[in-house]
Formats: sequence, C-alpha cells, structure tokens
Amino acid sequence: MDFNLAVVLQESAQRWPDKAAVIADDVRFTYAELDVMSDKVAANLARSGVGVGDKVGLQLPNVPEFVVAYFGILKAGAVVVPMNVLLKAPEVAFYLSNSGAKAHITFGGVADEAARGAAEAGVSDVYVLGGDAGTPFGELLAGEAPGPQLQPRDPSDGAVIIYTSGTTGRPKGAELSHFTLYMNADVPGRLFELSPDDVVLVTLPLFHVFGLSSVMNVCVLFGGTMSLVPRFEPAKVLQVMARDRVTVFEGVPTMFIGLLHAPEADQLDLSPLRVAVSGGAAIPAEVIDAFEEKFSVVILEGYGLSETASTTTFNTPADRKVYSVGKPIWGVRVQIWDESGSPRPTGKDNVGEVVVSGANVMIGYLGQPEATAEAFAGGWFHTGDLGYLDEDGFLFIVDRKKELIIRGGYNVYPREVEEVVYAHPAVAEVAVIGVPDPKLGEEVRAVVALKPGASVEEQELIAFVKERVAAYKYPRSIEFRDTLPKGPSGKILKKELRG
Repeated sequence: MDFNLAVVLQESAQRWPDKAAVIADDVRFTYAELDVMSDKVAANLARSGVGVGDKVGLQLPNVPEFVVAYFGILKAGAVVVPMNVLLKAPEVAFYLSNSGAKAHITFGGVADEAARGAAEAGVSDVYVLGGDAGTPFGELLAGEAPGPQLQPRDPSDGAVIIYTSGTTGRPKGAELSHFTLYMNADVPGRLFELSPDDVVLVTLPLFHVFGLSSVMNVCVLFGGTMSLVPRFEPAKVLQVMARDRVTVFEGVPTMFIGLLHAPEADQLDLSPLRVAVSGGAAIPAEVIDAFEEKFSVVILEGYGLSETASTTTFNTPADRKVYSVGKPIWGVRVQIWDESGSPRPTGKDNVGEVVVSGANVMIGYLGQPEATAEAFAGGWFHTGDLGYLDEDGFLFIVDRKKELIIRGGYNVYPREVEEVVYAHPAVAEVAVIGVPDPKLGEEVRAVVALKPGASVEEQELIAFVKERVAAYKYPRSIEFRDTLPKGPSGKILKKELRG
C-alpha cells in the first residue's frame, strides 16, 4: 500500500488553491504556492542525493519556510528530523549523527552552531535560511516548477523522528509513521471541528510534536490558515489574534497564564476566537476557569507525548469534563496499570501508570531496541505518567511518575499541590519539586513567580496551602523567582529547578 503524509498538502491545494495556508505578518502563502514550493524542495533534495528513507534535519523557527521544507522533505520520501533552533553544536551533532541525517536545513541566526554540529556529524549539505553561512535555502526553491512530487511510502514507514527531552539521559528519537501522523491529524481535527474557515494562531514551536502534529498537520489536512508567531510574547500574540481574526488558539498552560494576565487582552477585539486547546502539561483549574470567563471560550484539554504523536486523549465540545484530559481518541486505548502490569479499576483512589495502545503510538526509539522493548513492556506503551480513569472513561493525569515526591513514605503528587498554590491571588506560576531531606528522604518545595505588582510572604503562602491539603503535602519552603525556566514549547522545566 502506498501512502505519503504529504498527500494532505496536495489534496488541500487542489481543493483550496487560492486560500491562505500560512500568514507571517506581511508574508502570505496560498495552498497552491505552498504545494509548488514544497515540490521544488523535494526535487532539489533528490537532485542533491537525498533518497527515499534518508533523514533530513529541520532546524527552523515558526516561519513559512518551515512548512515548505517539512512537506518538501516528506514529498522526497525522506524523513524529517525537527530540531530546536537553540541547540548548541554538540547537540546538533548528536541529533544529526544519531539519526544518520544526510542533509540539514537551518536558520541564519544559529548557522554557526549548526554548521559546527553538522561538520562534527559528517553532514556536508547544510542549507541556511538567511545569513551568509552554508548553502542558501533559496537553492532548494530554485528552478522551474517540477510538477507534483510524491515518492511512494508505506503507511508504516517512518515520516518524522521527534527527539524526546532527555530528562533521564540523552534524547531518544521517537519514530512516527506516515499513518500515525495522518491519524493524529484527522481524528483530533474532527474532534474540535476545525474547518477551512478557521484561522489558527501558531506560537507553539513547529519543531515540537504539539505544534507539528496537532497544529500544522491538522491545519493543512482541513484547509485552515496558520498565523505564525515565532516567539510567544503575550502582547504580540494578542495583537496578531486581533489582526488576523484568529478563531483557534492552541497552547501550553504557561501561554494561557501569559494571555490571562496581559493588559492588551482588554484592549483588543478577540471576538472571533471560538475555541482554545491546551496540552503539553496539566493546566491548573484556576487558569481554566479564569481564562474561560475572560475570553468567553471553552478550553479543550488533551493529553499526549512525543511517542504518541501528540494526541492520546481529548475533550470535545459535545463531551467535555472540565479538569480532565478527556477520553481516548478513536483508535486508541488507555489503561491504568499497577507496578506488576495489571490493570487498575476506575476511580481516583486507583492511581497508576498510564499505558497506551493504538494508531497514535510510535514505531519505536530509533536504533534503541532495548529502550523500545522497555517502553512497550507488556505490549502497551508506558507513558511514565500517573493518572486514573473515572467511571465515565475520562482520564485524569495526576503527575509524572518521575516527579512523584515520596515524603516520609507518603506519596505527594506535585500537581495536586500546585493546583492549591495557583488558587492564591498573588501567584502567576508555580512548580512543586522534591528536595533531598536527611530524615524524610524528600521534602516538598514550591518555586513561585508572582503576578506583576503582587506580593506575599513565604510563611503566608505556606499557611494558605497548609489549610487546604493534608499535613504531609504542603511545602515547607517557598522559593520566589521572577520567572520559571521553560522549554521550547513553554513547559516549565522542573529539571532545572532541582539543579
């Protein structure tokens, strides 16, 4: 059977040739233009020696050329290796060498680091968008339109390799197939009813699985318009939302918090916004309630990982349970297992590890059979997340298994404590972590960033939490910071807080 994911662009270009596919301030690409440009990229990559199944690094910010290059690589029959633009040379070298990349596409602002990394990995074909280093990206767009390009691929063939964050060691490359990525565009897109009339704000990085799979692939499949913002800055995002009459906003919790507290939100016409989608991390209940009231939209929370092509469960407008991450999407099964690998019954007293099986799950970790076998022990993918299913089949995420705090033999779930801290009116952001303790093993600490102009004393905030949780759960110390460290998707990096 022949199926190449890039067919979604070809089909949309035939149905809506003159419709805007991508907006980036003054730059607009229609679907027809995007299709032709990606055909050129595919043809020029093939001419340079990139063959079917070869890997190509893609290290660009949220610019229209990311979309062009992504579909061009797929059309050539090659495999996309998305990479953070902030990677340093040794990290670039690791990604390129570990994946066996044959070429690399990068950005002028980081070209020096990228070039050094590519040289170390033995990759000589480096294309640079902007700047003077390497081969100009324009060479991939050179020549006459070559006609439709679409190398045959099997649905089970790898299309994208997403590297995990590497919180427990070096990143692992999760290999996602053409079929998996298609299903994770088609099913979620239908669940929140994306249509060609929608304009989607894209500030999630496209090199991250959430932005790539749940935003870009979905938009192109359903003919929506992407409005790109390279970096999340609340004022800029809100201005673009008003300018482009954005109807859908997708983000991680820290982005919702940023928009909620931005003064520009009260000064702009955001009435076209019809729905918001949250993922990447658990969104605090306080944020959901405040955001929905302020912006008059519902937040549909979902759950997934790089290894599950982004979406595993999702709330829908018609079937939504607030504070849950929804039900498994079509073609996906979710269970809660105990330490012995046995399914746990429903109910919030039966917390266990979330395991997944279905069309959304990766092929495996590239070149790491032992890690793959461990991740699929028992035949299901082990997420490393703790949660429970209620009697109606809705999933509730309690915390990361590795972030569980064991204080004097008692389990403390950081997210539960964070929810309480967020309820304090002075708190903008919080991360609860475990710190070593000679008597108890671990002690609970909260790292907090306050809202602009707000103030609260450490003991006052500790007392606030102590009144609302069991005695073993409340933080014994509070560390105040101006801001909390975040990854490329905007997720708070607890690893850096632990030092």
